[in-house]
Amino acid sequence: MLQKKDVQQIEKRGLTLKQVVSQLETFAKGIPPMHIVTAASIGNGIEQISETSKRDLISLYDEIKSKKTIVKFVPASGAATRMFKFLFEFLEGFNPEEETFNKYVKKGNLKQLDLFASSLKEFAFVNEVRKKIRENYPEYKQSKKGVRLQYFVKSMLEKQGLNFANLPKGLIPFHKYTKYATTAFEEQLYESALYATSKSDAYLHFTFSEAHVQHFKEEFEAVKNRVSKKTKTEFHISYSFQKRETDTLAVTPDNKPFRDENDALVFRPSGHGALLENLNEVEADIVFIKNIDNVTAQEYSENSAEYKKMLAGKLLSVQEKAFKFLELLNASKAKEEDISEIKSFLWNELSIKDIPSSSKEIFELLNRPIRVCGMVKNTGAPGGGPFWVKDANGATTLQIVEMAQIDTTDSRQMNLVNEATHFNPVDLVCGVKDFKGNKFNLTQFSNPDTGFISNKSQYGRPLKALELPGLWNGAMAHWNTILVEVPLSTFNPVKTVNDLLHKEHRPNA
Repeated sequence: MLQKKDVQQIEKRGLTLKQVVSQLETFAKGIPPMHIVTAASIGNGIEQISETSKRDLISLYDEIKSKKTIVKFVPASGAATRMFKFLFEFLEGFNPEEETFNKYVKKGNLKQLDLFASSLKEFAFVNEVRKKIRENYPEYKQSKKGVRLQYFVKSMLEKQGLNFANLPKGLIPFHKYTKYATTAFEEQLYESALYATSKSDAYLHFTFSEAHVQHFKEEFEAVKNRVSKKTKTEFHISYSFQKRETDTLAVTPDNKPFRDENDALVFRPSGHGALLENLNEVEADIVFIKNIDNVTAQEYSENSAEYKKMLAGKLLSVQEKAFKFLELLNASKAKEEDISEIKSFLWNELSIKDIPSSSKEIFELLNRPIRVCGMVKNTGAPGGGPFWVKDANGATTLQIVEMAQIDTTDSRQMNLVNEATHFNPVDLVCGVKDFKGNKFNLTQFSNPDTGFISNKSQYGRPLKALELPGLWNGAMAHWNTILVEVPLSTFNPVKTVNDLLHKEHRPNA
């Protein structure tokens, strides 16, 4: 199926023929779904921390953090396009020559569109949009309601306007303060000053699309003095891009290489799992991970910061015990009672149920990266969740599982999914160094047999795409995992533009 010119193209991208052949084999055999044993819940994989313990963990973190290097890792390459899906549908479907706006809304029961139209003045970008309307549509004020909204949406989304449709989500104005508006990017800076600092320095690493990096650099220059002055913090920003060599080959529905009009192979980005390579290059003792759009207006940030510090304190507390045990095992000084204590630690604190008997295997089980993951109560929101999963070797482990990894045609598996009490808000604190202070090679703790095959289209033709194991799913499958309940108030993502109308996104609301 592959020709000489294909091999040259593969190698030019930084891939090997072996990798591409392996991808073709994966398409052919498929990726087996995860086998869920049961949903994790309070007392069964998810820990509920008391107010007293929470205070102790925050104190521990505050006491130790000045001796640690801390980085906040923010996946930020997502385009804003999906935020405005119902507005694109409005531009395409509404014809003011045929019906009024109110009739259009009522006919389609378009509640989101109606809410947006009646709330324009509440959005942080309203003044910028109005300025563009004045430039591009002088007839705006004389127009009917539906046409005015068309002009507003075009001025917001299209290239001759603010071009939000082609910007990353992190650069959309989210919050409106008295004298200025802030983007999600700026709010990530502000929030990091509350918990991810050491000696008044905050280090943040953003993963962008290469096309957007200049926009982010310009935004940082525009806001850094304001946010530094407000937080008394010096911000250090680093960037990286999803590596081209993590792209995966696209195939036709019958698993043949998919080709463009020039007969060249087509490669596609392989999802956020590819960011494991980026995370692996971050040099730090503690890494906070949080999605770019999960921010709040600044008056609500203290609440989120408190729980971030609690999770970090939990990491340091567990790490301290793990490192003490690892030193004993490494020096062959662990007595029988020590081994018994270590096994109890693995069972009770790291939720490891399949514990080997030999000291060597126990050492290998303990000597892994650690992640402490915040989990929020299930509210029916889409996304991954915490489950006990049985792997191909029969071992049962605690994992974060995406819906795409589950066989939705299996009623028994779906019953277990429906019993889930919590879901994953992507709120992680990671310890990525071993007991000697050396950085783990994180790629060694991934499960390459997990991932997603999805149906897409390109050039008007159907194709199948392969995504690597998700960053907090299969890419961290062999980390030691601790799940901790955090309140829903810490989870405020912006999936659609109307989410910005929620209280947590409206200063002084």
